[in-house]
Amino acid sequence: MIHPTAVVDSRAEIDSDVEIGPFSVIARDVQIHAGTTIGSHVTIDQYTTIGPDCKIFQHAAIGAVPQDLKFEGEKSVVKIGRGTTIREFATIHRGTKLGGGITEVGEENLLMAYIHIAHNCFTGRKVILANAASLGGHITVGDCAILGAFAGVHQFARIGDYAFVGGMTAVTKDIPPYVLASGTPRARLHGLNTVGLKRHRFSAETMTALKKTYRILFRSGLTLNEAIKTVTARVDQIPEVVNLIEFIKSSERGITR
Repeated sequence: MIHPTAVVDSRAEIDSDVEIGPFSVIARDVQIHAGTTIGSHVTIDQYTTIGPDCKIFQHAAIGAVPQDLKFEGEKSVVKIGRGTTIREFATIHRGTKLGGGITEVGEENLLMAYIHIAHNCFTGRKVILANAASLGGHITVGDCAILGAFAGVHQFARIGDYAFVGGMTAVTKDIPPYVLASGTPRARLHGLNTVGLKRHRFSAETMTALKKTYRILFRSGLTLNEAIKTVTARVDQIPEVVNLIEFIKSSERGITR
């Protein structure tokens, strides 16, 4: 059902059971898939695709051109994954050609009020961004990661799988998978995200291996290269440990410690 006061471009592709609330504006070249509901006063701009079963609340703005001085009006897109909830006044911007031309939100994300996702960002499955958390451009957020209210992430930083970033934290370097991080003026690590890992039913064996790995990497006083060699020699190479080590090896901004 489309409310009679909504403005929907005839060149938008809207599945028949999509609900669009009063005074919302849907531009051309937008695709909205089945089961999605859109509240009042929502703006969805050109080249945006909304997956099935999403919920978009009032005054959200999705698909606007990026806030990047290098943007030259090129075609770029926003993709929102299945089952994602986008709350009031959230903003999500299109990509730029220098970042592949796409901003992509994964499946079953919860994006709370006033969050911002800038150009060329990618989020995994079941990510939570609490109220007013902000992602600068070119950021990757791993599966099941959580960012607390007012957390701010610097351009090109990465947040690993199952990481928890505390409220009002300033993230300037990569946050490894499975850890807790918080702090201003810059983030610091505060151990494993044990509560989150238990909620996601990680095994006792995996938890023990990750704890050993964390102590060696971040609390032994070794350099990261020395610590990685020690982990490789001493800790069982379960998939989560391998994921953590590979994340660190691939870091370009450096690792939060």
